[in-house]
Amino acid sequence: MTFSSAPKRLSRDAPPRAWQRMLSGRRLNLLDPSPLDIEIGDIAHGLARVARWNGQTIGPHIFSVAQHSLLVERIAAEIQPSVGRAERLFMLLHDAPEYVIGDMISPFKAVIGDAYKSVENRILEAIMLRFSLPPAPAQATLKLAKQADRAAAFFEAVSLAGFTRREAERIFGLPAISPQALTDEMTPTAVESTQARFLARFLEIDRG
Repeated sequence: MTFSSAPKRLSRDAPPRAWQRMLSGRRLNLLDPSPLDIEIGDIAHGLARVARWNGQTIGPHIFSVAQHSLLVERIAAEIQPSVGRAERLFMLLHDAPEYVIGDMISPFKAVIGDAYKSVENRILEAIMLRFSLPPAPAQATLKLAKQADRAAAFFEAVSLAGFTRREAERIFGLPAISPQALTDEMTPTAVESTQARFLARFLEIDRG
């Protein structure tokens, strides 16, 4: 009996591959994401390497989605100091799907419409379930996340992305907090450092 060493070709009728292989060895199916295929190490690794603002920021390092997520969690706690564990984790993970789908800038989202949203939401729900969080956060949590996210975008726009203050106020609104307490979160840092900080913060919140 002989065996062919040539790789099998997929049929033209076979569905396209919809999974992404992670460095942990997990395969995350974007169409049907399973919480069992999600690892916080993969999320930290990916988000630390995804650039905010399409990389159009000052400094020798990118300002990553991981840094943005740390900033949003910090701002949320400044706005509402009594915020609890589940809410803090949601703030930290609110953009976690971007570890596999990347960060699409708002102008591009406006061009393509909301088609990407269903994929993003499925992945976010799987992430929430993986870490024992409600798949659909309370409205108060979503409101706080949006407020903190827009404040973070304002500070990033002015400090890192070349926006004038007037432009940033028009697009993102005026933040309710001062940026003075956030200086350490606004400096773009090396990928490895950001990855370690994100993972450490997740573990700190998760362990209470």
